[in-house]
Amino acid sequence: MISPNSSIDKNAKLGKNITVSPFAVINANVEIGDGTWIGPHVTLMEGARIGKNCKVFPGAVISAIPQDLKFSGEETTAEIGDNTIIRECVTVNRGTKDRMKTSVGSNCLLMAYVHVAHDCIIGNNVILANLVTLAGHITIEDHAILEGLVAVQQFIHIGAHAFVTGGSLVRKNIPPYVKAAREPLSYIGVNSVGLRRRGFSNESILQIEDIYRTIYVKGYNVSNAITIVEQEAPASVEKELIVKFIRESKDGIIRGVTA
Repeated sequence: MISPNSSIDKNAKLGKNITVSPFAVINANVEIGDGTWIGPHVTLMEGARIGKNCKVFPGAVISAIPQDLKFSGEETTAEIGDNTIIRECVTVNRGTKDRMKTSVGSNCLLMAYVHVAHDCIIGNNVILANLVTLAGHITIEDHAILEGLVAVQQFIHIGAHAFVTGGSLVRKNIPPYVKAAREPLSYIGVNSVGLRRRGFSNESILQIEDIYRTIYVKGYNVSNAITIVEQEAPASVEKELIVKFIRESKDGIIRGVTA
Protein backbone atom coordinates (compact mmCIF):
# COMPACT_ATOMS: atom_id res chain seq x y z
CA MET A 1 0.00 0.00 0.00
CA ILE A 2 1.38 3.37 -1.04
CA SER A 3 -0.14 6.40 0.61
CA PRO A 4 -1.24 9.20 -1.69
CA ASN A 5 0.19 11.55 0.92
CA SER A 6 3.72 10.28 0.34
CA SER A 7 6.15 11.87 -2.13
CA ILE A 8 7.81 9.37 -4.48
CA ASP A 9 10.05 10.29 -7.38
CA LYS A 10 9.01 8.62 -10.62
CA ASN A 11 12.51 7.16 -11.05
CA ALA A 12 12.53 5.32 -7.71
CA LYS A 13 12.38 1.53 -7.98
CA LEU A 14 9.80 -0.01 -5.67
CA GLY A 15 9.50 -3.74 -5.01
CA LYS A 16 6.34 -5.80 -4.65
CA ASN A 17 4.05 -5.70 -1.62
CA ILE A 18 5.71 -2.69 -0.02
CA THR A 19 4.08 -0.13 2.25
CA VAL A 20 4.89 3.56 1.98
CA SER A 21 3.20 5.50 4.80
CA PRO A 22 1.91 9.08 4.72
CA PHE A 23 4.47 11.88 4.42
CA ALA A 24 7.36 9.58 3.53
CA VAL A 25 9.71 11.09 0.92
CA ILE A 26 11.45 8.83 -1.59
CA ASN A 27 13.86 10.51 -3.99
CA ALA A 28 15.26 9.47 -7.36
CA ASN A 29 17.91 6.74 -7.51
CA VAL A 30 16.32 4.86 -4.61
CA GLU A 31 15.58 1.14 -4.60
CA ILE A 32 13.28 -0.66 -2.13
CA GLY A 33 13.01 -4.45 -1.94
CA ASP A 34 9.87 -6.57 -1.78
CA GLY A 35 7.80 -6.61 1.40
CA THR A 36 9.45 -3.60 3.03
CA TRP A 37 7.53 -1.17 5.26
CA ILE A 38 8.42 2.52 5.09
CA GLY A 39 6.95 4.42 8.03
CA PRO A 40 5.58 7.98 8.20
CA HIS A 41 8.03 10.86 7.73
CA VAL A 42 10.86 8.59 6.55
CA THR A 43 13.24 10.21 4.03
CA LEU A 44 15.08 8.04 1.53
CA MET A 45 17.56 10.21 -0.35
CA GLU A 46 19.43 9.52 -3.57
CA GLY A 47 21.55 6.41 -3.36
CA ALA A 48 19.40 4.58 -0.79
CA ARG A 49 19.19 0.82 -1.33
CA ILE A 50 16.74 -0.88 1.03
CA GLY A 51 16.53 -4.69 1.05
CA LYS A 52 13.57 -7.04 1.30
CA ASN A 53 11.25 -7.24 4.31
CA CYS A 54 12.82 -4.30 6.12
CA LYS A 55 11.04 -1.94 8.51
CA VAL A 56 12.03 1.73 8.51
CA PHE A 57 10.41 3.69 11.34
CA PRO A 58 9.29 7.34 11.46
CA GLY A 59 11.89 10.06 11.18
CA ALA A 60 14.69 7.89 9.77
CA VAL A 61 16.86 9.46 7.06
CA ILE A 62 18.78 7.08 4.82
CA SER A 63 21.47 8.15 2.32
CA ALA A 64 21.87 11.83 3.12
CA ILE A 65 25.16 13.17 1.83
CA PRO A 66 28.18 12.60 4.11
CA GLN A 67 29.04 15.03 6.88
CA ASP A 68 32.54 15.15 5.43
CA LEU A 69 34.00 18.35 4.00
CA LYS A 70 36.08 16.29 1.54
CA PHE A 71 32.95 14.94 -0.13
CA SER A 72 32.79 16.30 -3.67
CA GLY A 73 29.47 14.97 -4.95
CA GLU A 74 30.57 11.53 -6.09
CA GLU A 75 27.73 9.08 -6.76
CA THR A 76 27.66 6.74 -3.78
CA THR A 77 25.12 4.65 -1.90
CA ALA A 78 23.76 3.74 1.52
CA GLU A 79 22.74 0.09 1.49
CA ILE A 80 20.50 -1.75 3.96
CA GLY A 81 20.30 -5.56 3.83
CA ASP A 82 17.24 -7.80 4.03
CA ASN A 83 15.11 -8.15 7.19
CA THR A 84 16.80 -5.22 8.90
CA ILE A 85 14.91 -2.93 11.29
CA ILE A 86 15.70 0.78 11.32
CA ARG A 87 14.02 2.48 14.29
CA GLU A 88 12.95 6.07 14.85
CA CYS A 89 15.23 8.93 13.76
CA VAL A 90 18.13 6.74 12.67
CA THR A 91 20.50 8.41 10.18
CA VAL A 92 22.65 6.46 7.72
CA ASN A 93 24.80 8.68 5.48
CA ARG A 94 25.98 7.51 2.08
CA GLY A 95 29.62 6.82 1.27
CA THR A 96 32.48 8.86 -0.13
CA LYS A 97 35.17 7.97 -2.65
CA ASP A 98 36.94 5.97 0.07
CA ARG A 99 34.54 3.00 -0.02
CA MET A 100 31.83 4.40 -2.32
CA LYS A 101 29.13 3.12 0.00
CA THR A 102 27.88 2.83 3.53
CA SER A 103 26.50 -0.63 4.22
CA VAL A 104 24.31 -2.19 6.91
CA GLY A 105 23.90 -5.97 6.61
CA SER A 106 20.90 -8.27 6.85
CA ASN A 107 18.96 -9.11 10.02
CA CYS A 108 20.32 -6.08 11.87
CA LEU A 109 18.59 -3.89 14.44
CA LEU A 110 19.45 -0.19 14.61
CA MET A 111 17.56 1.29 17.55
CA ALA A 112 16.31 4.86 17.88
CA TYR A 113 18.67 7.77 17.14
CA VAL A 114 21.57 5.64 15.92
CA HIS A 115 23.92 7.49 13.56
CA VAL A 116 25.95 5.61 10.95
CA ALA A 117 28.40 7.91 9.18
CA HIS A 118 29.87 7.66 5.70
CA ASP A 119 31.80 4.58 4.59
CA CYS A 120 30.86 2.42 7.56
CA ILE A 121 30.51 -1.29 6.77
CA ILE A 122 28.29 -3.19 9.20
CA GLY A 123 27.90 -6.97 8.96
CA ASN A 124 24.89 -9.21 9.45
CA ASN A 125 22.96 -9.74 12.70
CA VAL A 126 24.46 -6.64 14.32
CA ILE A 127 22.60 -4.75 17.05
CA LEU A 128 23.25 -1.06 17.65
CA ALA A 129 21.24 0.11 20.65
CA ASN A 130 19.78 3.56 21.22
CA LEU A 131 22.02 6.56 20.47
CA VAL A 132 25.02 4.58 19.24
CA THR A 133 27.13 6.95 17.13
CA LEU A 134 29.57 5.72 14.49
CA ALA A 135 32.09 8.07 12.90
CA GLY A 136 33.26 7.45 9.34
CA HIS A 137 35.08 4.45 7.88
CA ILE A 138 34.20 2.02 10.69
CA THR A 139 33.89 -1.74 10.16
CA ILE A 140 31.69 -3.85 12.44
CA GLU A 141 31.64 -7.60 11.83
CA ASP A 142 28.74 -10.06 12.14
CA HIS A 143 26.84 -10.56 15.43
CA ALA A 144 28.49 -7.65 17.25
CA ILE A 145 26.36 -5.83 19.83
CA LEU A 146 26.92 -2.22 20.91
CA GLU A 147 24.81 -1.09 23.85
CA GLY A 148 23.27 2.36 24.18
CA LEU A 149 25.28 5.59 23.97
CA VAL A 150 28.42 3.93 22.59
CA ALA A 151 30.52 6.33 20.50
CA VAL A 152 33.06 4.90 18.04
CA GLN A 153 36.02 6.83 16.64
CA GLN A 154 36.64 6.86 12.88
CA PHE A 155 38.48 3.95 11.19
CA ILE A 156 37.84 1.58 14.12
CA HIS A 157 37.32 -2.14 13.48
CA ILE A 158 35.06 -4.17 15.79
CA GLY A 159 35.30 -7.95 15.47
CA ALA A 160 32.59 -10.58 15.10
CA HIS A 161 30.57 -11.49 18.21
CA ALA A 162 32.07 -8.64 20.24
CA PHE A 163 29.98 -7.00 22.97
CA VAL A 164 30.52 -3.36 23.97
CA THR A 165 28.85 -2.07 27.15
CA GLY A 166 26.71 1.06 27.22
CA GLY A 167 28.28 4.50 27.33
CA SER A 168 31.66 3.32 26.09
CA LEU A 169 34.08 5.42 24.03
CA VAL A 170 35.77 3.20 21.45
CA ARG A 171 39.21 4.49 20.45
CA LYS A 172 40.97 1.20 19.63
CA ASN A 173 40.03 -1.89 17.64
CA ILE A 174 38.03 -4.55 19.49
CA PRO A 175 38.96 -8.14 18.62
CA PRO A 176 36.33 -10.79 17.89
CA TYR A 177 34.48 -12.72 20.63
CA VAL A 178 35.32 -10.35 23.49
CA LYS A 179 33.45 -8.16 25.98
CA ALA A 180 34.68 -4.59 26.29
CA ALA A 181 33.91 -2.17 29.13
CA ARG A 182 35.34 0.44 31.55
CA GLU A 183 37.16 3.68 30.82
CA PRO A 184 39.50 3.62 29.03
CA LEU A 185 37.78 0.79 27.16
CA SER A 186 39.33 -2.56 28.10
CA TYR A 187 39.04 -6.28 27.54
CA ILE A 188 37.00 -7.75 30.41
CA GLY A 189 36.53 -11.30 29.16
CA VAL A 190 35.11 -13.44 26.38
CA ASN A 191 31.49 -12.98 25.31
CA SER A 192 30.70 -16.55 26.37
CA VAL A 193 26.97 -15.95 26.93
CA GLY A 194 26.53 -14.58 23.42
CA LEU A 195 28.60 -17.37 21.91
CA ARG A 196 26.54 -20.08 23.63
CA ARG A 197 23.35 -18.46 22.40
CA ARG A 198 24.71 -18.68 18.86
CA GLY A 199 25.61 -22.35 19.12
CA PHE A 200 29.33 -22.29 19.89
CA SER A 201 30.45 -25.45 21.67
CA ASN A 202 31.98 -25.37 25.15
CA GLU A 203 35.22 -26.64 23.61
CA SER A 204 35.36 -23.70 21.18
CA ILE A 205 34.59 -21.19 23.93
CA LEU A 206 37.30 -22.64 26.18
CA GLN A 207 39.82 -22.37 23.36
CA ILE A 208 38.87 -18.74 22.75
CA GLU A 209 39.27 -18.04 26.46
CA ASP A 210 42.72 -19.70 26.44
CA ILE A 211 43.81 -17.57 23.49
CA TYR A 212 42.75 -14.34 25.16
CA ARG A 213 44.33 -15.44 28.44
CA THR A 214 47.63 -15.55 26.55
CA ILE A 215 47.01 -12.18 24.92
CA TYR A 216 45.68 -10.24 27.90
CA VAL A 217 46.44 -12.01 31.19
CA LYS A 218 49.86 -13.64 31.08
CA GLY A 219 51.87 -10.44 30.84
CA TYR A 220 53.17 -10.71 27.27
CA ASN A 221 53.15 -7.77 24.92
CA VAL A 222 50.64 -8.23 22.10
CA SER A 223 53.24 -9.06 19.46
CA ASN A 224 54.80 -11.84 21.54
CA ALA A 225 51.41 -13.10 22.68
CA ILE A 226 50.05 -13.49 19.18
CA THR A 227 53.21 -15.35 18.11
CA ILE A 228 52.72 -17.78 21.01
CA VAL A 229 49.07 -18.25 20.03
CA GLU A 230 50.06 -18.99 16.45
CA GLN A 231 52.63 -21.57 17.54
CA GLU A 232 50.88 -23.25 20.46
CA ALA A 233 47.07 -22.91 20.22
CA PRO A 234 45.23 -25.74 18.43
CA ALA A 235 44.11 -24.97 14.92
CA SER A 236 40.55 -23.66 14.57
CA VAL A 237 38.49 -21.15 12.64
CA GLU A 238 38.26 -19.00 15.77
CA LYS A 239 42.03 -18.96 16.25
CA GLU A 240 42.62 -17.94 12.65
CA LEU A 241 40.07 -15.14 12.89
CA ILE A 242 41.60 -13.76 16.10
CA VAL A 243 45.17 -13.91 14.79
CA LYS A 244 44.24 -12.31 11.46
CA PHE A 245 42.29 -9.53 13.17
CA ILE A 246 45.13 -8.62 15.54
CA ARG A 247 47.83 -8.88 12.88
CA GLU A 248 45.87 -6.46 10.69
CA SER A 249 45.14 -3.97 13.51
CA LYS A 250 47.92 -1.54 12.73
CA ASP A 251 46.67 1.04 15.23
CA GLY A 252 46.39 -1.49 18.04
CA ILE A 253 43.64 -3.20 20.00
CA ILE A 254 41.95 -2.38 23.29
CA ARG A 255 44.07 -2.93 26.38
CA GLY A 256 43.57 -5.43 29.16
CA VAL A 257 42.26 -4.41 32.55
CA THR A 258 44.90 -3.00 34.89
CA ALA A 259 44.62 -2.58 38.63
